[in-house]
Amino acid sequence: MLNHPARLNQKKRDGGELSAAEIQDLVRGVVDGSLGDAQLGAFLMAVCKSGMTSGETAALTLAMRDSGRVLRRLGARRRVDKHSTGGVGDKTSLLLAPLVAAAGVHVPMISGRGLGHTGGTIDKLEAIPGYRTSLDVATFDTVLGDCGFAMASAGPEIAPADRRMYATRDVTGTVESIPLITSSILSKKLAENLDGLVMDVKVGRAAFMQRRSDAERLLHGLVDTGASAGLAVTALLTDMDHPLGRALGNALEVAEVARCCRGDGPADLVELVLQLGSEMLLLAGVDRDAAAARSRLQALLRDGAVAASWRRNIERQGGDPRIVDEPARLGTAPQRLDVHAASAGFVADVDPLRLGHAVVDLGGGRRQPQDAVDPLVGIELLHVVGDAVARGEPLAVVHARTVDAARQAVQAVAAAMPIGERPGVRAPLVQLRVAGRAGG
Repeated sequence: MLNHPARLNQKKRDGGELSAAEIQDLVRGVVDGSLGDAQLGAFLMAVCKSGMTSGETAALTLAMRDSGRVLRRLGARRRVDKHSTGGVGDKTSLLLAPLVAAAGVHVPMISGRGLGHTGGTIDKLEAIPGYRTSLDVATFDTVLGDCGFAMASAGPEIAPADRRMYATRDVTGTVESIPLITSSILSKKLAENLDGLVMDVKVGRAAFMQRRSDAERLLHGLVDTGASAGLAVTALLTDMDHPLGRALGNALEVAEVARCCRGDGPADLVELVLQLGSEMLLLAGVDRDAAAARSRLQALLRDGAVAASWRRNIERQGGDPRIVDEPARLGTAPQRLDVHAASAGFVADVDPLRLGHAVVDLGGGRRQPQDAVDPLVGIELLHVVGDAVARGEPLAVVHARTVDAARQAVQAVAAAMPIGERPGVRAPLVQLRVAGRAGG
């Protein structure tokens, strides 16, 4: 390293602004190992304590992007991706990627695994028998060219600085730093060589950002940093005070996406996909207004083009494409138990955080990064907030590996879905939209 890390850490700790060259020097040290674990932890804590200016955040994002390879462009098609900050039941990427690709846009989607109560796109994809999510850059490019979209985990070639920084943030209490979250997300997205990015920033009980003020700070930071780094970002603030869709658990969520391809998906999931997809088409220049983009996407869902697009990708990435039409091929958990309403009335609440933890307890999520995930377990919601129910009517179905696990989950689900005299009300699905321009 050209600069002594202790001096740079002290400068940042005391509220000073690091230059782009100093930040690049630190990031090189992250990758080549010359920046020790203690020094990296001190830098992350200094950022968490003192923050970063928009210029510093953009410089850190670009340095992290340039720590690895940037995907090459393929032909003249515009490239747009979507990223979510994570939630319970959020399987939008699985439907969005084939949908937007069917509209003529390239979607190079590098995604992550779940940790804690939030699900991960890669875990959901790996519930498809044979589906490969570890692709080298050359294979990723081939699949993208053949299918219009590719979905994979971030391998060692893409933003390698983020891998070490993310792991260190997890053990140093610096996860919540907005500049560090922003640079982590955007460095990998910029490595995809995008023309535009749509961000789905969740807010609510089961969101990473539970307070609206924090979620809005992150949303604006992503839009502004994207603009400074040359990437047009449109961000939506969306509800995560309730689960998205009715399936929670990896194979169950894949099956729900398959139902969406047949026009049988839950209204909230389809609505969010249409809104996010419309923003992606606007960024790609396919349509000039949201109404035209929405109409195009609805037509693609109706005529089977999305199902065909998804089948092609599954086959190219080694999976069984028959699951699109026959989701039973995903398999089922050995035990199923209904959760019954204890009284007549209305579903007063559906707590996504409690349900997310219940899925983890069933084995469908991980508490530590190395934990194995059971793709077949989960929870299927038969009712949502506001529904009228009779006493003894099933509210949900638990899918479990053992009877004991199923019984424990039934109790957790019942507590998460209280019955009251008045129906509960869900917050608006999309609560804020902010659009930026590259270089703006």
